[in-house]
Amino acid sequence: MDERFEPSGALAGTVIVPGDKSISHRAAIIGSLARGTTNIRGFSEAADCASTLEVLRALGVKIVASDGVLEVAGMGVGGFKAPAGPLHCGNSGTTMRLMAGALATSPIAAVLTGDESLNRRPMRRVIEPLVTMGAKCQASDEAGHPPLTVRGGSLQAVTYAPPVASAQVKSAVLLAGLGARGTTTVTESVPTRDHTERMLRLAGIEVAGEGSAVSVTPGVPEAFDLRVPGDFSSAAFFIAAALMVPGSALTVSGVGLNPTRTHFLGMLERMGARLKVTPGDGGSEPTGDVRVEHGPLTAIDVSPREVALSIDEITLLALVACAAEGRTTIKGAGELRYKESDRIRGTVQGLQAMGARVEEITGGMAIEGPVRLRGTRVGSRGDHRIAMMFAVAALAAEGVTVVQGWEWTQISYPGFAQALRRLKEENR
Repeated sequence: MDERFEPSGALAGTVIVPGDKSISHRAAIIGSLARGTTNIRGFSEAADCASTLEVLRALGVKIVASDGVLEVAGMGVGGFKAPAGPLHCGNSGTTMRLMAGALATSPIAAVLTGDESLNRRPMRRVIEPLVTMGAKCQASDEAGHPPLTVRGGSLQAVTYAPPVASAQVKSAVLLAGLGARGTTTVTESVPTRDHTERMLRLAGIEVAGEGSAVSVTPGVPEAFDLRVPGDFSSAAFFIAAALMVPGSALTVSGVGLNPTRTHFLGMLERMGARLKVTPGDGGSEPTGDVRVEHGPLTAIDVSPREVALSIDEITLLALVACAAEGRTTIKGAGELRYKESDRIRGTVQGLQAMGARVEEITGGMAIEGPVRLRGTRVGSRGDHRIAMMFAVAALAAEGVTVVQGWEWTQISYPGFAQALRRLKEENR
């Protein structure tokens, strides 16, 4: 499906983005492992999160949506029922990896599969620690591609250091640790998003953190109530839009401000972006408002550590760099080649087609700015973040931009095109 975008005048006003996808996944999964009924408000409507709910229902979890509240009736750690068939994770790597860890606590066998794109993504990083803990976990080939067969049961705690920093792998190991003998510890080279740890604490599980290590003791979570904040990764598209379109002054309200998710803001501030963050009410997840105003930007060098801390926003940073004075380099981003698409190549080739001075470098990208982009036809490559990045680019480009494969945006942000158009109409 093609979607057409035209240049925009100055953007102003307030935007509210949908519930956080990462937090929604975890709330449903941890709620399913809990004792009692968990109530979740603001659950994401993204297709990825719907995949998690369908997998949980297939395992016997009762999930009901009523008056804006998602009720998840927990089955306890180890309580999943054997499914009648394969568990389809759609396009969601988060669903597959986190559910592999959750399934390892139950003495059943289950097959996790996905769409063509997901089944091309390697799962060895999550297989290896779960096997070490005593689960039987096998991929369809030596490379570790799904379908993934998991048989849980008697687990032994481990101390595990992932070779590549990954919040999904960390979460899978910690979830498996709920049903293991002893204390399970994950030590990371770079601290990744900590939504799982925060939510386990909210559910009464003992979670300890020291330096780059996080540990969990076995136990059954207690049901909890949660309001999911706005998704920061979704908010980032509007922040980038305001930075790209001259005269803009925009506020994103009620967004999650977890410090393990917001390093993108720090990089933008280094570029000279005019940002103001106003914290909101406290809770297990920090929230607040982000105010952004258009202004001059300067190129920066982005390190591998920074990439790991802002992996979902790197394509947007490359776009913003097109408006910055000088040469921006992004290094250590090789992990982007193993997302829904090769995001380095997709970003570089698409921005080049729009007239940007951008090139691939070893493990990353280099962008020369500033440059005025021009509208053209660009492909999403079956990747929701690539598609939405080009929609934002279109707002600051000359002429019409057509994004091919727009249907993939349902994965994370249904209604994103409508939200952009509504914002433009409000500022006419």
